[in-house]
Amino acid sequence: MTIKTLTLAAVTALGLGATGAMAAGDAGHIEDVDFSFEGPFGSFDTMQLQRGLQVYTEVCAGCHGLQYVPLRTLADEGGPHLPEDQVRAYAEQNFEVFDAELDDFRPARPTDHFPANTAAGAPDLSMMAKARAGFHGPYGSGLNQLFKGMGGAEYISAILTGYTGEEKEEAGTIFYENTAFPGGWISMAPPLDDDLVEYADGHSTDLHSLSEDVSAFLMWAAEPKMMARKQAGLTGVLFLVLLSALLYLTNKRIWAPVKKKAKQAAK
Repeated sequence: MTIKTLTLAAVTALGLGATGAMAAGDAGHIEDVDFSFEGPFGSFDTMQLQRGLQVYTEVCAGCHGLQYVPLRTLADEGGPHLPEDQVRAYAEQNFEVFDAELDDFRPARPTDHFPANTAAGAPDLSMMAKARAGFHGPYGSGLNQLFKGMGGAEYISAILTGYTGEEKEEAGTIFYENTAFPGGWISMAPPLDDDLVEYADGHSTDLHSLSEDVSAFLMWAAEPKMMARKQAGLTGVLFLVLLSALLYLTNKRIWAPVKKKAKQAAK
């Protein structure tokens, strides 16, 4: 089978997959958001992560946990980068953890993780942004993620802003229409609204701003070493470019006398 045939087959498969998903109505509508951390040179906005932490704490933590995220990482450079005393105060004031040695609950410490929260049966958000990173290309093909940087953060932001206000009840459960959720209906009530949270830095608190802030924070929670990996990748690429140039020049230098003799012999 030729490369041309394989290419045509792949394109056809993508087209059929897109048509099938469109016909089924399973794909939600996801809008691209220009997050600061996207692209090979992007980085997390420290202030946005701090605002997102506030939204998570005041709104999301009541139902959703972050059990895989150590509290101490809130002080890490490249993340929310809170002073260590603020991290300690934040942990003690907002969370309690069970201590097996005490056989009782105690205030959380920076050495603990965010506690799990299973009371409402809601999913843990530690890895949500990473799990949804490839969810929404054009009907699952992933092209938007490749060309626009669309990923899990866009998915979360779209869910938070995708409510239409319509409701329905099925089997005793209330469902809310959401244009971003697969299937169009979600059991989670709209968690955010304009001015629901008050920021100390005076940043906008409209619905879209709140959703983008908490989405960025959850992206960091899922990929706390993203910036370090980007830096390592960039360093690796620069090293390979330099190595390639040196190898090329070395190759020319080594073979130059041979080529010169060959030309002389040909004359």
